[in-house]
Amino acid sequence: MKNISHHLAALSLTAWVGSLWAIGYLAVPVLFHAQPDKQLAGMLAGQMFSSAGYLGLACGLYLLWYHFDRKCESAVCRKLLVVIAAMLAITLVIQLGLQPAMADLKAQALPLDITQSNFYGRFKMLHGISSILYLIESLLGGFLVIQRAGKRAVS
Repeated sequence: MKNISHHLAALSLTAWVGSLWAIGYLAVPVLFHAQPDKQLAGMLAGQMFSSAGYLGLACGLYLLWYHFDRKCESAVCRKLLVVIAAMLAITLVIQLGLQPAMADLKAQALPLDITQSNFYGRFKMLHGISSILYLIESLLGGFLVIQRAGKRAVS
């Protein structure tokens, strides 16, 4: 059973960090480049980020449980726990705070595109905060992947 939880932790980390990178740095930029209707591209990007956010919440909660269950006592294990908790907190802020606020501003702007409305300044600020947090979460995820790979290379 311990082996299964270990493998699930590896898959959870892979799914979480992989979805962050694949959606944020591959799929969404391609979508905005290929889709001439930027309002549609934004709506689709929002859906992708939302789905990735829920995946991140599930994976992050599992990883927290996994590390707590292992009774982390080493400094390295505690550091990983802090990084996972930080990533999970960022996911919560984006998923439950920033994304709904941006969606609300888009809805208030209708029938105009958000960029053509009086709400654009606030939307741009929230989008910027969200982008910075997303980058931090992506970098923290990279740290976890590197730590896991380094642990595997040593064992």
